[in-house]
Amino acid sequence: MPTPTKGPRLGGGPAHEKMILANLASQLFEHGRITTTETKAKRVRPLAEKMITFAKKGDLASRRRVMTVIRSKGVVHTLFTEIGPRFAQRDGGYTRITKIGPRKGDNAPMAIIEVLVEGTPGKKAVVGEATATAAKAAAKKAPAKKAPAKKAAAKSDDAAPAKKADAKKAPAKKAAAKSK
Repeated sequence: MPTPTKGPRLGGGPAHEKMILANLASQLFEHGRITTTETKAKRVRPLAEKMITFAKKGDLASRRRVMTVIRSKGVVHTLFTEIGPRFAQRDGGYTRITKIGPRKGDNAPMAIIEVLVEGTPGKKAVVGEATATAAKAAAKKAPAKKAPAKKAAAKSDDAAPAKKADAKKAPAKKAAAKSK
């Protein structure tokens, strides 16, 4: 049995709280961003991210799991056709919560929760880009230092050792390509 959440519930009871979170998630997917209290934003974020993860799978079972929470077929269609494929290369972190000032009437702390746009790089993309940049920098430095050695080898008419070195590099490149 799952343990109940600590602190007061958002609604009067568990069923009401579940419906509030489902409605918030539905509105988030429909509009892309919503303004709500910080507490509600923090509570709807895990639910919304789970729904996006199901949408990334895109199969019938995932669609049915999402339909148990989000009742609107139009919103589910938007989630599976637009939002899910947008995050295909991203492992989590699909939403952002930005705190804004307190509400005028009751001074409740407010926040904006939004689904990220596709231009935001995921963790894999950032790591891949950093690795590629480092590889390019190493490739630029390496030929500059090795160029004088090749010229010296060519001047001494010692071309046979250079061919042996190239032959040694070829199997290493093939092994690296196989491991990827």
